Amino acid sequence: MKRILVTGGAGFIGSALIRQLITETDVQVVNLDKLTYAASVTSLESVSRDPRYRLETIDVCDAINVARVLREFRPDAVVHLAAESHVDRSIDGPATFVQTNIVGTYVLLEQCVRYLRESPTPEFRFHHVSTDEVFGSLGVDGAFTEETPYDPRSPYSATKAASDHLVRAWSHTFGLPILLTNCSNNYGPYQFPEKLIPLMILKGLAGEPLPVYGQGENVRDWLHVNDHARAIRTVLERGQLGRSYNIGGSAERTNLAVVHSITDLLDELAPSSSQRPHRRLISFVKDRPGHDLRYAMDCGRIRKELDWRPRETFETGLRNTVMWYLENQAWWEPLTKGRYSGERLGLAASTADKKGAA
Repeated sequence: MKRILVTGGAGFIGSALIRQLITETDVQVVNLDKLTYAASVTSLESVSRDPRYRLETIDVCDAINVARVLREFRPDAVVHLAAESHVDRSIDGPATFVQTNIVGTYVLLEQCVRYLRESPTPEFRFHHVSTDEVFGSLGVDGAFTEETPYDPRSPYSATKAASDHLVRAWSHTFGLPILLTNCSNNYGPYQFPEKLIPLMILKGLAGEPLPVYGQGENVRDWLHVNDHARAIRTVLERGQLGRSYNIGGSAERTNLAVVHSITDLLDELAPSSSQRPHRRLISFVKDRPGHDLRYAMDCGRIRKELDWRPRETFETGLRNTVMWYLENQAWWEPLTKGRYSGERLGLAASTADKKGAA
């Protein structure tokens, strides 16, 4: 039976991956997670009692305990998802992103190299999960390919770009067998409510203003988290070592169009809501500093080489997501009361602002 170590497995994407691994495959999984504010052990409640699953509450920067888990579990693969991921929070506090995303990746790479030296594992793979944001911002045309030069624009994307470079360097210099994927914006069940789609759903249900940055013209490609988890599994199983793969949902939408879709679904799926029509709640607010205009992914490589395609359209995925939040208040309500109440993030003043520059 194969053994897979997943870092950040109590997060949004990690928990979706682990649920699939335990319910759809015959593998053992160890979840290495620090359990930060955005993690949720309840997202894994459906598999938590399975004897093939184990949680290790460990910071990925903790070299001693990372080494211990590798030595005890002897994984055939590592899927590295542990990361700080919210752009707005990276603007307010970049240091945490540098520590987790860069230093944490370095620690994990070092310990994996040592593990393989001590316990050679012929089929071992280190799969690093990254983001489309490392490529920068697009104009109205074109799409990111795996060869697009890196051009990160936020503290978050800069730290993810740095971690990507570390992974490639450890492959080239130390021979670590690696795979790398860059994904577009994820959405779906169990997403922490600071992100756009769950934030709009929950604020809409509460009758609160729906804050849209700028004029809502920024474009993202939306990928359902379950499709992303299936793509990770596909690359892990059949991807070419040393290669990177773009993963996207082929679902470009402006932020305003996404919010319109959410409000219309709330009107339909919550007909007794006193907030109908929910579009009246939309409020345009000051834009995020350095807000990239557009991301779009060319997923030709993973489609042609590995025959992966998303199963969800944006319409089916968003409908299912809104329904899930309507039906699972017991999951999200404790988060909104104890960890995040919907306040605006990412408005830290720039140096120019502090000096009074225009």
